[in-house]
This record gives sequence, structure tokens and C-alpha cells, in this order.
Amino acid sequence: MPKLIILGSSNAIPNEQHENTHMLLVGNQRSVMIDCVGTPLLQLKRLGIDHRTISDMVLTHFHPDHVSGLGLFLMNTWLLGRKEPLNIYGLAHTLERAEKMMGYFDWETWPRFYGVNFNILPDVELTPVLESDEYRILASPVRHIIPTIGLRVEFAVSGKVLAYSCDTEPCPQVEHLAAGADVLIHEATGKGFGHTAAVDAGALAERCEVGALYLIHYTTQGREAASLVREAQTTFQGPVALAEDFLELEF
Repeated sequence: MPKLIILGSSNAIPNEQHENTHMLLVGNQRSVMIDCVGTPLLQLKRLGIDHRTISDMVLTHFHPDHVSGLGLFLMNTWLLGRKEPLNIYGLAHTLERAEKMMGYFDWETWPRFYGVNFNILPDVELTPVLESDEYRILASPVRHIIPTIGLRVEFAVSGKVLAYSCDTEPCPQVEHLAAGADVLIHEATGKGFGHTAAVDAGALAERCEVGALYLIHYTTQGREAASLVREAQTTFQGPVALAEDFLELEF
């Protein structure tokens, strides 16, 4: 059964219990890492997941708290003898910078390095990203400080739908991604340019008639994160929870 594993749930400043926000969509045929931060192999090791099973990666946008681990992931897996190619998807703004970053590491000189295929996504709503017998992933541009995508995952067997806002202000594109979703994972950084408060994430979830709301990308520095759940519950009638590191959701 496909599942989503939260690898990290913090906003830009992590702590000992919360890595920066990224996640892993696990399937029998393909497993997709959504963003890549910190030292990714350590998170995978804690879960007992072989890096060679990760066939694809989606980079939502080029901010350090979402792409800082890319160089380490590529270098570590190469040093561990990976031969399987990796497909990376994202907007042109993101992938151009990712490839340039890797150029500064002189990755073209790494001997017998496995293939990395960059796949540029158009900046349009509900763009198909990839599809397998288990699920298909769609992407839409959302409203952040730089070009950013949110995601919608539609599961073939169960018929369930997962939506992920990524970093964004409330906007129609997120509502379209989340429409009728069984699970919405929505950022709760706080009200401000390019971000969303928990109360507004709840209101969006209510409008979209989602089954359950998980808050992510929240501050872990000094503020009681549980208060975010109470805020979202004032505007959303369904179940609300924090997306904690290593949470697993089956679909």
C-alpha cells in the first residue's frame, strides 16, 4: 500500500526533533522524495529505507530549507555505489539553480557517477509530474516568495487524494490542488508574505471539504506548536494534527 512519510516538519529553523520540511512518497514501483534537506541518508537509515529505491525527486522551490541536502544526497549515494538513475522534477527557476549549484561541486568530474535527469515542469496549474500504476502526481504554481509548486497525489487503487500546499500564501491554486482531498498537508509558518497562518489553513481546508488537515513547516523555536492545531480547529471542522517527523500516512 502506498504511503507518505514525513521526513521533516520544521520551518526554516529546525531543532533536535524536527528537521526541515521534506517527505517521501513510497510505492512498490517508484518512491519519490519531495524536497531534499539536511543529511537525507540519516533520515532514510532511521526508517530502514534503501536509497536505491528512490527513483524520483520533486524539488518544490530553491530555498535552502528545501534543497540544502541535494548535494549530499547525490554525493553520498554515488559513494555508496548507486547505479540507478534519478529523475528530478521542478520548475525551470528551481532546476536551473540546482544544476548550477551542483556545478560548483564539480560533479561532472565524479567518476562513474549515475545518471541524473532534470525534468522541467511548466508553470501552469495541475501539470502532470509523473504517473505509475499506484499513483499520479500533479503540480501547480503557488504563491510564495520565489517560484514554487504545490502538489496533488491521486492514488489509483484506493481512489484517495493527498494534497500538499508547500510554502505559500492562501491562493486559488492551493484550493484547486486540495479540492476534495482526503488529506491536506498545509504549511503553518504564520501570516505574512509568502506564508499562511494555521487559522487560514483551516479555513482553506474547510472550503475544500478535505477529510483531514496536517499542519507542517511550523516554527519549532519557542512557540507551543500545539496551539496551531487549536487555531486551525476554529475554522476547520474535521480532524487537525501536526505533521511530525516520521509520521506515516497510508493511502
